Amino acid sequence: ILCAVNLWQASIALGLTFLGLTPYLNPYIILASTFLFNLGFAFGSPASSSVVTEMVSREELASANTLGGLQINISGMIGPALGGLLIPIMGASFVFGAIGLGFLWLFFAILQWRQTRAQARVPLDEFFATVTTAIHYVRYAPGIKVVLARSALFSFFISIIPALLPVVGLKELHLDPANLGYLFTSMGVGSVLGAVFVIPWARARFSPNTLTIYANLLLVLNLFLMANVHRPHVFLLVAAIAGAGWTLSSSELWIAGQRAMPDWARGRMNATIIMISQAATALGGAIWGAAAATSGVVPTFLVAGGLATVAMVITHVVLRKRLSIDFTASLNFEPASVTIFSHDLDPMRLSQARDNPVSVTTEFVIDPARRKQCIELMREVRLIYLRNGASKWHLYEDLTRSDKFIMEVVAPSWNEYLRERERMTKDEKEVIDKLCSLRIDPHSTGELTRVSVDKEVLTKRAGSRGLEPKSLD
Repeated sequence: ILCAVNLWQASIALGLTFLGLTPYLNPYIILASTFLFNLGFAFGSPASSSVVTEMVSREELASANTLGGLQINISGMIGPALGGLLIPIMGASFVFGAIGLGFLWLFFAILQWRQTRAQARVPLDEFFATVTTAIHYVRYAPGIKVVLARSALFSFFISIIPALLPVVGLKELHLDPANLGYLFTSMGVGSVLGAVFVIPWARARFSPNTLTIYANLLLVLNLFLMANVHRPHVFLLVAAIAGAGWTLSSSELWIAGQRAMPDWARGRMNATIIMISQAATALGGAIWGAAAATSGVVPTFLVAGGLATVAMVITHVVLRKRLSIDFTASLNFEPASVTIFSHDLDPMRLSQARDNPVSVTTEFVIDPARRKQCIELMREVRLIYLRNGASKWHLYEDLTRSDKFIMEVVAPSWNEYLRERERMTKDEKEVIDKLCSLRIDPHSTGELTRVSVDKEVLTKRAGSRGLEPKSLD
C-alpha cells in the first residue's frame, strides 16, 4: 500500500510539473490534483500508522509519536517557506518536480524495508470481508468506541482553527495574503516546542486522560483569546499556544487508539479513526465557516469556546468513567496459545465447511448458586466472539434443567472460524477459561461442531424431490 501510494503521489506531482510547462495548468486542475493527492493520503495514512507499531514496542509508542509529530511539524514550517522562496526564483514546475522526485525517493526507500511478520496459518480476509469485520469490531469493542467518540469530538472543535485562521488574519489582523503563512508557522513552532519540552515532562507526571484535559483547557482558552486578541504580534503567540495544545491532545488520542486495537485489526481501525476524524473535521469546518459568514468571526469563536467548555464538562465530569482513555494503558493484545486444529474432524469433510456457515455449541452445567456470575461472564464472552469475527452468538437454557446452558457461536465459514480463534488474546482466553471453570465438571467440554447444509437442502435435495425451493421457507 505504501509503495502504491507514493507512486500515486509522485505521478500527480510530476503531472503538475509537465502541465506547468504548458498553458493548460489552471486552478481547476490544481484543485482536482489536490483532491487526488488527498485520496492517496486517505489510503496511505492507515498503513503508515500501522507500520509504526511494527517498528517500535508498545512502551515506545509515545516517543515514536512525538518523533513523528516533530518531523511533520518541522516539515510544515520548512516546506511552505522553502516553496515560497523557490517559486519566484525557479518557478512552480520546478517545485512540483522536486516534490515528485521526493515521493519517488520514498518509494525506493520503502522497497528496501524488509517487513518481518509471522506467517498466517489461515487465508487472509477478502476485501469486503475486511469491511464487515471492521464494523463488527467497532460495534462490539467498547474501547475503540471511546477512542472514536473522543477523536470525533476533538476534531469537530479543533477544525475551527484551520477553517477560520486565514479569515482572522485577513479581516481581524489585516495581514497581507502573503503573510498568512506566519500564522501557520507560529502554530508549527508551538507544536515543536510543545513536543520537545512540554510533552515528555507532562507524560512523566500525568495520566493520558489528565493530559487531554489540560490540553483541551488550553485549547478552549485559546478559542477565547482568538476572539479577543487583535494585535498581530500577540496573535502569533496565541497561534503557537494553539499548536502546542493541539499536538498534546491529538498525540495522546493517537496513542490511545493504537493501544486499543489488536494487530490483526490495526489497519482497519486506523482507517476508521481517520475517517471519523476527517468527517468531524469537515462537518466542523462547514458549520464554523457558515457561522462566521452569517454572524462574524469573533462571535463564532466565542460560541465555539462556550460549546467546547460544555463538551469538556460532559466528557471529563459527567461521563468521566465511560469516556476516559486511561484504560488503554492496561490493555494486552498478546495472542493466546490456542491451536486452531483442536477439533477431531475428518479433513475430507472440511472442504464442505469452507464456504458454509459453521456452528459450534458448548454445554455448561453449573452450580445454580453461580448463575449470576455465569451470566455476567457470558456478556463478556459474547463481545469477545462477535468482535473477533463470529456472525452470531446465542445462549440457550435447557428447559428441563435450570443448571444447564448451551452457548452457540456461528461463523460465516470454517476459515472465518479459524481466524476467530487465531485472533483470541490471552486476556480474552482468561475470561473464557474463567467461564469454563464454573462448570460442575471442569473437564467436560460438551462441544459440538456443525456445518450448515441449507444450500444443499434448497437446491439439490429440493430439486430431487420435486419441490420448489420457496416451499421450504
